[in-house]
Amino acid sequence: MSQTFHNNILENLIVFMATNDLMTELQKDSIKLDDDSERKVVRMILKLLEDKNGEVQNLAVKCLGPLVSKVKEYQVETIVDTLCTNMLSDKEQLRDISSIGLKTVIGELPPASSGSALAASVCKKITGRLTSAIAKQEDVSVQLEALDIMADMLCRYSLLVNFHPSILSCLLPQLTSPRLAVRKRTIMALGHLVMSCGNLVFIDLIEHLLTELGRNDNMSTTRTYIQCTAAISRQAGHRIGEYLEKIIPLVVKFCNVDDDELREYCIQAFESFVRRCPKEVYPHVPTVISICLRYLTYDPNYNFDDEDEDDNAMDAEQNDEDYQGSDDEYSDDDDMSWKVRRAAAKCLDAVVSTRHEMLPEFYRSVSPALVCRFKEREENVKADVFHAYLSLLKQTRPAQSWLADPDAMEQGDTPLTMLQSQVPMIVKALHKQLKEKSVKTRQCCFNMLTELVNVLPGALTQHIPVLIPGIIFSLNDKSSSSNLKIDALACLHVIMVTHPAHAFHAHVPALVPPVVACVGDPFYKITSEALLVTQQLVKVIRPLDSQSEGSDSFDPSPYINDLFTCTIRRLKAADIDQEVKERAISCMGQIICNLGDRLPAELPGTLLIFLERLKNEITRLTTVKALTLIAGSPLKIDLRPVLPDAVPILASFLRKNQRALKLCTLAALDILLRNYNSAVTPVMVDAVLAELPPLISESDMHVSQMALSFLSTLAVTHPSSLSQLSGGNIMQQLIALVRSPLLQGGALAAMLDFYQALVSTDTPGLGYMDLLRMLTGPVYSQSAALPHKQAYCSIAKCVAALTRACPTEGPAVVGQFIQDVKNSRSTDSIRLLALLSLGEVGHHVDLSSQPELKTVILDAFSSSSEEVKSAASYALGSIAVGNLPEYLPFVLQEISSSKRQYLLLHSLKEIISSASVSGLKPYVESVWSLLLKHCECQEEGTRNVVAECLGKLTLIDPETLLPRLKGYLLSGDFLKTLEDPDLNVRRVALVTFNSAAHNKPSLIRELLDSVLPQLYNETKVRKELIREVEMGPFKHTVDDGLDLRKAAFECMYTLLDSCLDRIDIFTFLNHVEDGLKDHYDIKMLTFLMLARLSSLCPSAVLQRLDRLVEPLRATCTTKVKANSVKQEFEKQDELKRSAMRAVVALLTIPEAEKSPLMSEFQSQISSNQELAAIFDSIQRDSSSANMESMDTS
Repeated sequence: MSQTFHNNILENLIVFMATNDLMTELQKDSIKLDDDSERKVVRMILKLLEDKNGEVQNLAVKCLGPLVSKVKEYQVETIVDTLCTNMLSDKEQLRDISSIGLKTVIGELPPASSGSALAASVCKKITGRLTSAIAKQEDVSVQLEALDIMADMLCRYSLLVNFHPSILSCLLPQLTSPRLAVRKRTIMALGHLVMSCGNLVFIDLIEHLLTELGRNDNMSTTRTYIQCTAAISRQAGHRIGEYLEKIIPLVVKFCNVDDDELREYCIQAFESFVRRCPKEVYPHVPTVISICLRYLTYDPNYNFDDEDEDDNAMDAEQNDEDYQGSDDEYSDDDDMSWKVRRAAAKCLDAVVSTRHEMLPEFYRSVSPALVCRFKEREENVKADVFHAYLSLLKQTRPAQSWLADPDAMEQGDTPLTMLQSQVPMIVKALHKQLKEKSVKTRQCCFNMLTELVNVLPGALTQHIPVLIPGIIFSLNDKSSSSNLKIDALACLHVIMVTHPAHAFHAHVPALVPPVVACVGDPFYKITSEALLVTQQLVKVIRPLDSQSEGSDSFDPSPYINDLFTCTIRRLKAADIDQEVKERAISCMGQIICNLGDRLPAELPGTLLIFLERLKNEITRLTTVKALTLIAGSPLKIDLRPVLPDAVPILASFLRKNQRALKLCTLAALDILLRNYNSAVTPVMVDAVLAELPPLISESDMHVSQMALSFLSTLAVTHPSSLSQLSGGNIMQQLIALVRSPLLQGGALAAMLDFYQALVSTDTPGLGYMDLLRMLTGPVYSQSAALPHKQAYCSIAKCVAALTRACPTEGPAVVGQFIQDVKNSRSTDSIRLLALLSLGEVGHHVDLSSQPELKTVILDAFSSSSEEVKSAASYALGSIAVGNLPEYLPFVLQEISSSKRQYLLLHSLKEIISSASVSGLKPYVESVWSLLLKHCECQEEGTRNVVAECLGKLTLIDPETLLPRLKGYLLSGDFLKTLEDPDLNVRRVALVTFNSAAHNKPSLIRELLDSVLPQLYNETKVRKELIREVEMGPFKHTVDDGLDLRKAAFECMYTLLDSCLDRIDIFTFLNHVEDGLKDHYDIKMLTFLMLARLSSLCPSAVLQRLDRLVEPLRATCTTKVKANSVKQEFEKQDELKRSAMRAVVALLTIPEAEKSPLMSEFQSQISSNQELAAIFDSIQRDSSSANMESMDTS
């Protein structure tokens, strides 16, 4: 007996090992089989599928995967045939393993796009066999397996198009199968079918469902048909949309039938319509909301006594237990009403998340209803009610720029004001829930409060006394899970950050013990969250920023010891999670910053720990930030003991390749210089100066700016140490930076500050004339010009800064510049620099004592160099700002009499832009009348400058001038200009509209209904505006309407950001779709819009995906004619990249890949080397950009 048993085991083992080896061989790419071996291997594996040993069977199935891709087509067909036959076998085990086998084969077939016909022929084979297996209703388990494989195939291959009719006719009868499991899998298979089936098959399916629902023979099948409709809508919402008019009334009707299961499915169907057919469901949304609100409270077997709920709560709990025992006739298990309530909550969630434009309506009807249901007794339903309310709050977040637009606030009831008025009701409902036994409920409460405070900071000030006990309850409660504690702490943190400190003073005694206990919690995530709260608590018990009301009366001393002790324990621990380390450092930094004067004994030891943390690569950045905080504290904490060690370490950080560390270190050094200058020795300063030169460069302007402001501080605190700058590297770097075309904004301002601070120190070798020579020398000595015009402007600004700091040097230098402009031997570069410098100096210093100035500048107007002319016009305007009574009448006089209006008007624009309002007031009338005379000028350039001047002038006295300006529009109504017969007027009107949409959306939000049709009208290509121009032998087409269309598309792009909720997105998409086929410039714009839309309203884009993919594909596959110019090739490359960016953005929509056209395009991309390379690089860029944004935040 034992002998045969052993032989069996051995045999099995040998077979198992052999199969395993075969598996390993098949997975290698190198293996090649001839026909004979192929046959043997295939026969062998199919035989092993029938082996008695389950392990061997499993291995044999695994071999099928790699085998399919290695053997010839007819062998695959043999495999499939055998597996299909086995599926119908009597042996259950063989049936199971064969169905797994079929799924494996289907999963391994090469995709259609690879050009292989294998998948098609295999699917043909399987489909026939499966449909017959499904149609025979003898054995349910065979049927279920066959349905499963069918769904799998439909999901992977859209090639079965020819079989779709037969598949449909085999699936439909299964919807009435006596077995619910069969119906469920049939619905899944149908869901996959509708994603790729042809239109006729789809219509057949919908007609069938509508007919059956109309007949409504029995409840059970009606339920299935409703479920099926919902599944189709989920998988192919864009196709079912046009039938909603017929479907929705039926679903509404079935909601009224007294059958809880049916009701649940009906409401789930509504939810899928709302999410997947946003446009078509729009007229029915009010109906859906009212049904959901009705069933949200549908609890027929339970009686809420609202009035005296609070008083009798305790008695009710006592009675509840006796009540359970006595009630035999009805048990809670039969109660299905909770499923209806859950479906209603989820459906409301969908409505709230997708219909942003109905927010005010939601706050009137949906918000109070949801708040009333926070008391729901079924925990799962309660979680969904909370989730729906969270969605409402997220929709209300003032991320939309127009919500925060101060001018938009006058519009009465905004969602935010309505929410504000409901806060007391929300708090009252939550307050009861915070003490519930259920952990899940309390977690929902904390998430709610957190989101509420994010939307409306400060909203809970009045309610803190009610909420704090609830939060403390969860921190102290032994049954709380770790996640609950983390949520409670996070919620407490957000509330403390967004509310004034005095609101918490009464609760500090109750808050400190539980928070301190959480800092000591063994679980690092709780510790880490508790340290954040502790840091905030320190600011609450002793606010430093402003002596906020009542802070003087609050005494922090009883709590200092506890907070310090629990934090120092975490600060000293070495073997601790990194996040805890960092937060302990930040928290201790805050403690010393706010309470350091009360901790004289503990301070020195704690600072030494900071020194240790500064030397550790992992904690150094956080420590630098903490030291910066301490050094800036108004309590003047004594840092002298650690400075000799700390400053050299900080200096060494300046050469580390970590940008954040450099920036924070420069900020720390700057504040140490300001507040501890006596303790910072020359040796320390030298260590820092040695590291500065590489930091001052155009490659990182922000770092340069911080380095410059450090030097400016140094000039004030340690002027003697600047002597080593003369002739050193730092000055060379500075001069190089001044010449960089990138120098502007904050870095430029820091540069000017530094020059003024430096020249004031009277350092030998760095006096006024020395610096002036360094700055201007290259321009005077070189015959070649500086590469960038911007460099001349920067040098001129530095010259002016130096001259302001040394007023006595001014007249001589100004005189020299005037001579340089006059001198006929000066190069254009010298003239340019001299004129710009005169302008910059004259802006701040009155130059009217220089008699020749006016004539010299006017002469420069006739220079042959365009740059010198524009410099002269800038200089004249800028000098006039320094003395308006002297120069402004002169400029106006010249404009009236001279021929050089264009340049003089530019001078006037400079005056209007830079002079003070009070200085200009007396001249407004004369300037206005002069400008009006030049409105009719032939030169478009001149008209544009006049327009800029008029606009800027209007801002000086808008009350009087704006009505006047409007009066000049033909009709006095801006919107009428959008219909003007003149193309240019319409274009400029659109540009104005775009500017309003961008800067003051509240002005145009209410006008969109009338403007959008005109706007869309301008996006159409007009044949009558396209003309042919003959250029020698060539004909060239010119499209006069292009600029107008471009302006219209630019407006559309802007509206996406500021007024999305006022746009019918489907009409919008129609025009985007036309733009995708338009001219190069417009294609580029619409590609950008598509990427934006993919993130803003994915479901709408998904509905239109097929129509949008086609033009993208056309762009990517267009070839440029071989003999075209280089620009054509570059343009085409740029278009391809842009189109690919749009494709990558579309693929971020979860269901996009399921679209047959999209997946075909994807395989086209991957099979084309050039496109695949572009696609990969864009995907890499977009993922690294996400990482970057997380990094810098």
